[in-house]
Amino acid sequence: MIKIRRSKERGHANYGWLDTNYTFSFSNYYDPRFMGFRDLRVINEDFIAPDQGFPTHGHRDMEIITYVIAGELSHKDSMGNGTTILPNEVQRMTAGTGVLHSEYSSPTDKTHLLQIWILPEEENLTPGYEQTYFAPEDKKGKLKLVASRAGTDGSVTIHQDVNLYSSILAKDEEVSHELAENRHAWIQVIKGEIFLKGDVLSAGDGAAVSEETLLKIKSLADETEFLLFDLN
Repeated sequence: MIKIRRSKERGHANYGWLDTNYTFSFSNYYDPRFMGFRDLRVINEDFIAPDQGFPTHGHRDMEIITYVIAGELSHKDSMGNGTTILPNEVQRMTAGTGVLHSEYSSPTDKTHLLQIWILPEEENLTPGYEQTYFAPEDKKGKLKLVASRAGTDGSVTIHQDVNLYSSILAKDEEVSHELAENRHAWIQVIKGEIFLKGDVLSAGDGAAVSEETLLKIKSLADETEFLLFDLN
């Protein structure tokens, strides 16, 4: 069973400095039909104007993943981290018992990113931070594991039973993913188009997958980029 969440159906807000799309209920956007999928709670697609961002604010009891698509994001937090997140880097922050942080875009260019929240397997974890670069060549023509519970194959560690894959496909390239019994998937298209079991998904579209054993994902564009979450 595959349920598609079209890009145009997402929640939307434009604050001038921030133009954002909400796959699931977030901030002032609320739809009881879209409160998340399994342990995946948030996928926000943010376009942040140059030299703008989020002043210091707090989080707790959440696994937060930032996936920069274009531009850059400067990050500072109460754990003492001060970094810049670039395209092809994945940042994981465990909010746990509580973290304060700020995020600002490039001083000169618009920043485009996905911010992802995953519910942790337990509350009151020790806050933590991790940031890793994944070369585009490692994602081309395959599903590259970029986040997992065990930090497998150099992926960042998530405190939840989730495997997150990133993929870049040329036109007509196809990848397959097997889902174990009682596993589910969410696919989020970043750019390009994919063909998934009779449906075409374009940039911004998502798909919730349950009761399937094999996913075959084919690119219909010259370059397609997407994320695949394998969830319990």
